[in-house]
Amino acid sequence: MSHLHDEKVKELEQKAHEIRTSIIESLIEAKSGHTAGPLGMTDIFTLLYFHILRHDPKNPHWEDRDRVILSNGHICPVLYATMAHSGYFPVEELKTLRKFGSKLQGHPHREFLPALETSSGPLGSGLSQAIGMALAERMERGKHSGKYFYCLMSDGEHDEGQVWEAVLQAGKEKLHNLIAIMDRNNIQIDGFTEDVMPLEPLKEKYEVFNWHVIEADGHNFEAMAEAISQAQAVFDKPSMIIAYTIPGRGIPWMERRPEWHGNPPGKGPEDVYKKDEQAKEALKTLRSLEGKIKSEHD
Repeated sequence: MSHLHDEKVKELEQKAHEIRTSIIESLIEAKSGHTAGPLGMTDIFTLLYFHILRHDPKNPHWEDRDRVILSNGHICPVLYATMAHSGYFPVEELKTLRKFGSKLQGHPHREFLPALETSSGPLGSGLSQAIGMALAERMERGKHSGKYFYCLMSDGEHDEGQVWEAVLQAGKEKLHNLIAIMDRNNIQIDGFTEDVMPLEPLKEKYEVFNWHVIEADGHNFEAMAEAISQAQAVFDKPSMIIAYTIPGRGIPWMERRPEWHGNPPGKGPEDVYKKDEQAKEALKTLRSLEGKIKSEHD
């Protein structure tokens, strides 16, 4: 992994902003889909695809690529937008999100978009899929192939028992090539995670199951890059990065609100903006932020 210098951080900040704008534009066009999670995970996806991953958008099935497994498939607008900006398909195609016959289904589907590593939707299954891939890699190419399997997970899906079965299995197998990243945004569709089903202490739970655990600010590119670098340096156990994020990041009136978990602009709560104003105001907010980012970088 190359050093994350100041100019690179600026590039990543600008790219993340472009991706957030694409997410909102695609959700407005679709008139359905999830907003809070995709906006909250944009910085992490940007860091992965534009700095961390070994991948080739022109050759998506390159054998030596790293793998990205999205467990919480409902945040796929950020995956699609990041892939498009990386060159996997035209950015304009993001406007087909959730449309009939589109490659960009409401949950990722490999038959529609073959560049995806997995299909996802039912929560809790992604870590099991990632474990299977990581084990197969070790069986075929040994412990030191250099390929990493990044499993992106939500905190809310830790309500699923299958997650904890998978956590046990990965710890038993000492899968050092498996790096999970948890979106610790503290919300799920029914409210705040600690009200629905308390999850803490998450760090200690993973450690007891023989995982290396790192906590990091999910919006700090340097901190997340360092966390991933630390995880790559662990050779006797899998790693979990608990990334603390702000759901709805970038649009203050959406931030930290469970009501925006599964609603696009135009279908959210009306305490700040009426439904028919939300799309315009979301884009206006992002354009204002773009000007601020550019002035900071000049």
